[in-house]
Amino acid sequence: MNEPVLVLNGNYAPISVCTTRRAMGLLVIGKANMILDGRGVVHTVSRTFPKPSIIRLQKIIKRPRPCVKLTKREILRRDNYRCQYCGRSSATLTVDHIVPQHLGGESTWENLVTACAECNHKKGGRSLAQSGLILRTIPKRPPNSAKYLFGKYLNRYEEWEPFIKGW
Repeated sequence: MNEPVLVLNGNYAPISVCTTRRAMGLLVIGKANMILDGRGVVHTVSRTFPKPSIIRLQKIIKRPRPCVKLTKREILRRDNYRCQYCGRSSATLTVDHIVPQHLGGESTWENLVTACAECNHKKGGRSLAQSGLILRTIPKRPPNSAKYLFGKYLNRYEEWEPFIKGW
């Protein structure tokens, strides 16, 4: 019951991902319609319901466009789980400030990169020029596209792609 379900707005725009349990609740009370099922069924005492994969809300909900939040997980995802100084993928990846905080660096998309423990230690509290390290890619804010926001689910739930691709 904790499998993800894609939630579409009334105009078929993807707005979020919820659990199967939440989606079933929206379907039962009539706030959503099932667009795609195929994950089996849910048995209750008196009825059997198909498990949804994609649901669509009955009404259009006005809300701000979803955006990518600045978190360690999203920085790692943006940098493809690789050190931005040496290019290695490691189990001990950290987040590094390009301009250290004690030198006025802020925690922004453009100042944070993924670094392995060795490179982070080598850089220390120094700037890039002082440490002699070079960035492999220039960090920037990831796109607010539906493909990026919901892309982590597309490998497992390929049936979502037509609903995510156009937005």
